[in-house]
Amino acid sequence: IGTSFGDIVVAYEFIHTAADGRRYLLLHGDEFDQVTRHHKWVAILGDKAYDLLVNLNIYLSWLRRTCRYPGYWSLAGYAKRKIKTAVSFIFNFEEAVIRHARERNFDGAICGHIHWPMIKEVDGLCYINCGDWVDSCTAIVEHFDGRMELVVWHELRSRDHTAHLIAPVDKT
Repeated sequence: IGTSFGDIVVAYEFIHTAADGRRYLLLHGDEFDQVTRHHKWVAILGDKAYDLLVNLNIYLSWLRRTCRYPGYWSLAGYAKRKIKTAVSFIFNFEEAVIRHARERNFDGAICGHIHWPMIKEVDGLCYINCGDWVDSCTAIVEHFDGRMELVVWHELRSRDHTAHLIAPVDKT
């Protein structure tokens, strides 16, 4: 925290005002994860299991391509969707992030940490999770009118979206 790379400053949190005037709290989100805060050994075990699944996914992706299965599939994502406790954890995490944003009078929160990409409205506040670039290959894009969009790389890769992602050229 406090480190910088040129014009990029690493901070604990950041306040972003979107083009439409909405104010978002940007943060990593680990402070809302009760497992990493209070049960470090479970977090370490979960981290190792996640790394194993990501590495196994490399081989499974190769096998899927070899067998000509279409599209991208994530073993880690599949495991998260199938484990009931993970779903409960994600729900509790989202609630905690939204509650924190509401207490600080923001219009929404943008975070990561749990790698569960999503944009949704919760009781009038916007909850945005960017996911991650390793497993889900997702990111958040703000449009010029302030709309937020979740982009999925393997879907973008198959279409030409460059015209939508670059700034308009001023020809004056």
